Amino acid sequence: MSKAQATILIVDDVPENLAVAHDALDAAGYTVRVATSGLAALESARRQPPDLILLDAVMPGIDGFETCKRLKADLATRQIPVVFMTGLTDSEHVVLGFQAGGIDYVTKPIRATEVIARIASHLRNARMVAETQAAADAAGDAIVSVDDGGRLSWATPLAQTWLAPLCDAGHRLPVALLRWLDCGDAGSPNFSLHAQGQRLSFAKLGPRRLLVQRVETVPEPETLARLMNITAREAEVLYWMVLGKTNPEIAGVLDMSPRTVNKHLEHIFTKLGVETRTAAATVALNRSRLGVVAS
Repeated sequence: MSKAQATILIVDDVPENLAVAHDALDAAGYTVRVATSGLAALESARRQPPDLILLDAVMPGIDGFETCKRLKADLATRQIPVVFMTGLTDSEHVVLGFQAGGIDYVTKPIRATEVIARIASHLRNARMVAETQAAADAAGDAIVSVDDGGRLSWATPLAQTWLAPLCDAGHRLPVALLRWLDCGDAGSPNFSLHAQGQRLSFAKLGPRRLLVQRVETVPEPETLARLMNITAREAEVLYWMVLGKTNPEIAGVLDMSPRTVNKHLEHIFTKLGVETRTAAATVALNRSRLGVVAS
């Protein structure tokens, strides 16, 4: 990303400060936009996201800290790097800036060479992240990154579409999924959720990054019983097994003991001619797709 291609949004309620920052960045070759309030900055960023925001910390109305929080709460603007401008040297205010989601800060009156150097560095980092996401988008992968609060920090378009029904208004993932994510290596390597007629399978790509895959819709137990030539109770066990539930979880759902669940699975494996849960799920999905009744 060249300077001419990078757009910087400067947010400050003091015209003199805007003029100084604007002239310095314009002279350095950046495309510059300005906003004189937090609300104006939010509207500008949502309408046409800039590559970086240089944000005054202290403004009337919603201050810079609140503006940054709102930017980071919106998936459309969350990834825009925010550098705070502040005349406050108290460490408490510096911490507030980072807690709000800022990546850096500069003190006023700003020093042009310092600001330009910091911006160039942050733009390089942002470009690498954007290129990684673009590669994932082009490959058709559904990948998400989760912040420490359990919210989507970024997601490929396909992942956004699949996860939209599961996330709350703040883009926070379901509690059960977050608990699994926090288990680290001690937990299962995969996790599944069933919602709105589809099952999503999650695999860890890193500490806070997930690969999302959509698994075929599982037929209701009545259909499985007919297609698999198994009992109604076995069909219920098979249904929840295909949805990724463990034996204790199936036992809780069906109000039976884990030992009874295991006995049903043994009978299912025998009838389907398989030895593992994965193989049984594959057979069930294949027969359901083809509508073939077991003889």
